[in-house]
Amino acid sequence: MQVQDEGKLYDDINVTPMLDLAYVLLVIFIIMTTATVQGIAVNLPKASTTPSLAKPQTRAITIAQDGTIYLDTYPVSLADLEARLRLLKANNPQLPVVVKGDAQVQYQKVVDVLDLLGRLEITQLGLVTQRLSQ
Repeated sequence: MQVQDEGKLYDDINVTPMLDLAYVLLVIFIIMTTATVQGIAVNLPKASTTPSLAKPQTRAITIAQDGTIYLDTYPVSLADLEARLRLLKANNPQLPVVVKGDAQVQYQKVVDVLDLLGRLEITQLGLVTQRLSQ
């Protein structure tokens, strides 16, 4: 083991610990950024109980306050929604679907989506609500 002279300066700086810290911070930033993406925000109607309907291949249809329809997080028209659901139903005959409609949306939009699901014979259907605050 060598002893460093008091008068001798370091020739180089070890940057390995600094790079380790930078990589850890980068990974944390990536994880936190992707964890905050949660989909479309809607004001859900209230109900006394809210059953858990989450299944691994469940598709979410969201109807926003302005009447825009989303399949998962992608905006679609009714015709496009029908085509995509028809393909998904062909791959999975027991396709579970949940419908999230904003409390202020026109009721006809929700009925149109439910009618479409009935025509496609999608029987595993759930309507998402919020728990009624007491």
